[in-house]
Amino acid sequence: MFRKIALAIAFSPRMEALLAEVKRLSILFESDLILIHVGEKSEEQESKFQEILDRHGLDRDRTKLIWKQGKPVKMILEACKEEEVNLLVAGALKEEGLLKYYLGSVGRKIIRKSPCSVLTLIDPKPETTSFSKVVINGTQLEITPFVIAQGAVFSKAVQADQVHILNEIKMYGLQMGTAGEDSEEEIANTRRQLVQDEMDYVEEILKDIDVSTLKINIKVTGGKWAVELGRFCEKIGADLLVVGDDRRLTFFDRLFPHDLEDLLSTLPCNLLIVKN
Repeated sequence: MFRKIALAIAFSPRMEALLAEVKRLSILFESDLILIHVGEKSEEQESKFQEILDRHGLDRDRTKLIWKQGKPVKMILEACKEEEVNLLVAGALKEEGLLKYYLGSVGRKIIRKSPCSVLTLIDPKPETTSFSKVVINGTQLEITPFVIAQGAVFSKAVQADQVHILNEIKMYGLQMGTAGEDSEEEIANTRRQLVQDEMDYVEEILKDIDVSTLKINIKVTGGKWAVELGRFCEKIGADLLVVGDDRRLTFFDRLFPHDLEDLLSTLPCNLLIVKN
């Protein structure tokens, strides 16, 4: 799934926790690890990094430390392209005094422009994060079958206990289906059929995916999908939310300012953005 996993590293209080997280992921997915440092290279800094990497027991043969100078976002994304990275791991920030998390301007730029999938961890831990409850966006988009497949593979690798696929009733379909002078029973039947259509859509995708070890729950809701995803993740205490970004559809260019701004400003949980 991820042949190469990258992490931008700097001397910060969370660096070692992030290293522990990417080490675990690189082992789970048998990946090479690309560590990117934006800053001037010196013998002293290189020695410090090597000491930290050795302390974490990272495989020297499968770990590469890259030095870049320039604007952080540009240099990080440039390194990901050059190394053909499949997954970039990043950390979110915690708002002062609030149990909420958010992505600053750097995080947003990375998500928008990243050539690869991005995993944002809101609370990286030295003992590594448990992804017990995973929520996958099942909203009907061109990339959705790929998102569900990638979400399932990730969930199996991290041994998730629960996987929820959240889909939405198309509101225009519900409005059109109940616009006439139908009885309450007919309106209820229309709604049930719309819900069943969304269930069938997800189940058809799952037919081609090996989900034998996963406990999957399909849920259909109404309203804006980004808002509903955030609410649902908070309600069940999700550990990971999986959504997709199809660059061919300029997905984030169209939806980021509206549907995803709140989601990324107050992250309900860790976030995996899958790019095809």
